[in-house]
Amino acid sequence: MPNDREQLRVTFDSIAGNYHQARPEYPSALYDELIELAGLRAGDRLLEIGCATGKATIPLADRGFSITCVELGTELAAAARRNLARYPGVEVLQGAFEDCAPAAEGGYSLVFAATAWHWIDPAVRYQKAWELLRPGGHLALWATDHVFPVDGDSFFHEIQPVYEEICEGRPDDWFTPRPDQMRDFAAEISGSGLFTDVQVRRFDWEIRYTADRYIALLDTFSNHIAMGQAKRDRLYGEIRRRLAERPDGQLRRHWGAVLHVARRSAGVQGGRPPLASTDPANN
Repeated sequence: MPNDREQLRVTFDSIAGNYHQARPEYPSALYDELIELAGLRAGDRLLEIGCATGKATIPLADRGFSITCVELGTELAAAARRNLARYPGVEVLQGAFEDCAPAAEGGYSLVFAATAWHWIDPAVRYQKAWELLRPGGHLALWATDHVFPVDGDSFFHEIQPVYEEICEGRPDDWFTPRPDQMRDFAAEISGSGLFTDVQVRRFDWEIRYTADRYIALLDTFSNHIAMGQAKRDRLYGEIRRRLAERPDGQLRRHWGAVLHVARRSAGVQGGRPPLASTDPANN
């Protein structure tokens, strides 16, 4: 029987048309750090896990890398092909990363996942990445998350009673991290026994949203996609009403990302693949 991860990870295909515009761009500095930490050079061959519509692919293609993208969703893969058509060194394969075969020409210099790693089967994901990398290659993982600086917008706490009213509230132990409190998974990566020299870098930034733009963003989150229409109508109506009362009609959402870059170990060190530890609800 499919688990929640397996069920939720296929929901994004239904919003392929909105994903590219609604999801935020990653900071340029993140790509600069990634390239430096992984020792990448223009022309290196990269494999992207779950490219969606190409949000993270385009900046790396612009930097001269050859990229093979693996995307589970049929509609997302089609959107990625359209968005990436101008890059002859980029190809998009539709299918599951878990089924990805090694490249005939040898391993990749980098296997990376941008807000996608937590959707991959935790029993095989590190082993599969290790198999696809060349000796000395790197694994890179990062994901966006909602962070709450001390001077952040109070809107997100004020709207929570509406989520609770529609039975979509957060669990009692829900953590609202400041930018410097975002979890990192360096121990998990090292614990796989397949990667070493794990480097971690943190990034945060702010985006202002109108009601329409914010609702478009929410419609790309798996838990909101799976939400019943009546619940969405109630929630989105309240978001519109509350933002209409603000002088500028906007909210401020702070984003955070933790970049992990790790080098492929020379051989299997006997580590056991760790269990999933990320929450897919906001991704």
